[in-house]
Amino acid sequence: MQLASSGGRRLRHAALAARKFALKPGRTVTRKELSASARDAERALRLSAPQRLVLSQLVVCWGEHHINRLLVWPSNQRLTAATGLSERSIRNAIRALIELQVLIPKDSPNGKRYAVRDEKGAVIDAFGFDLTPLYARRGEWAAATAEQQQRKELLKRSFDEITVCRRATEAALSALAQYYPAVDRAALESRLSTLKARTPKRSGATLPAGLVEVWNEIRQLAEESFYQASCDGTTCRHIEAENESLSETCHNGHQDDTELAAQSALLTQLPLPALIVEACPVISDCAHPIRDVVDLVSAGRFLRASLGAHPSAWTEAMEAIGAIHAATAVIYVLQLYDDDVSSGKHSILNPGGYFRTIIRLVKSGEIDLQTELLALRRHKLAQGNKIGRPGSEVCCGPRRKTWVHEVPSQGSRQQPAVNRVWCTGHRKGTVGLPFEGQLMAVTSGL
Repeated sequence: MQLASSGGRRLRHAALAARKFALKPGRTVTRKELSASARDAERALRLSAPQRLVLSQLVVCWGEHHINRLLVWPSNQRLTAATGLSERSIRNAIRALIELQVLIPKDSPNGKRYAVRDEKGAVIDAFGFDLTPLYARRGEWAAATAEQQQRKELLKRSFDEITVCRRATEAALSALAQYYPAVDRAALESRLSTLKARTPKRSGATLPAGLVEVWNEIRQLAEESFYQASCDGTTCRHIEAENESLSETCHNGHQDDTELAAQSALLTQLPLPALIVEACPVISDCAHPIRDVVDLVSAGRFLRASLGAHPSAWTEAMEAIGAIHAATAVIYVLQLYDDDVSSGKHSILNPGGYFRTIIRLVKSGEIDLQTELLALRRHKLAQGNKIGRPGSEVCCGPRRKTWVHEVPSQGSRQQPAVNRVWCTGHRKGTVGLPFEGQLMAVTSGL
């Protein structure tokens, strides 16, 4: 029967309790596995530095012998030389490891530590220390380490919450002192100072019970005090006086027959988005394509700034001729301005003012946007189909221009060529508005 101790060593309960740990029959433990168990035990038991040094040296002495116990037998002199500790420190570390049931002492009759070998020199027994509990309890070490990590994370979150509550409370009290100095905050400040004194540093092992709840409570009190001071004692909520549907207009949802008829007329007279896209290529600069009137209004509102027009001009245009016509006018004026700049004439010096003039003319009925867009589209188509000399151009703008293009005749080379003259001008009473050009055939000899 194996005894826990013999000779002059004092019998200990921990040594007897550690005897219940044993290896499975035929199980051979490598030094690497035993070292991993030792590292887990160091973290789980939070061993001191001398205890870690002694335990690591005992693990190094394991020779992977084929016996049913993990026996090592280093002398105190060897442990002293390997660890650099005094013999008293080594004895204290071994005593602590025995109390923690990490190892079991196995003393010889004469108190020496040595191995017992057979005729072939194989180790069959030894007197020294049994490291079997260290490896057999590896599951306990892993579970204890996980639990310690969980407690550490919980403690960290608690300290973080206390930090947030402290900063929020200090911010609320500072705001009270700055904006509402007449509010009494002495009780809150005194309670805050007391809580700061009770709260340990992060290096502390534990927090007093209920401390996090107290910090949350004082934070709520401080923020509520600032909220009540900001409300000036008013506790009622804001009353929404507008109960009508959000889709209705500002006329309480009632419109007279004249306004409805005017809106219907505008919708029937509106140009198609395809016409605007063909007549005004400048709209291609817009990020979204124009597919319907919603896209048209969005593009007009977006491109208004390109004319340098004030937002009030857009508002006045919508009130005068409607949002769709206003958006069409924006794109139309922007195309005229782009053509004017491309030609190098720079006749339109103030496109924003030009836009306001167009709005007034459309409102008075002197020009029709759909007719102007049709004419502009014809000009663009003529520009794409003509065969002109370098430098020739087709432009819609405030000035009268004439372009002459030579078109070879079909037939004999001796027949004269036909010169096509394209003229643009202005309508009476308008400023810078093009009308549909006239095509004249002029015959000239070669």
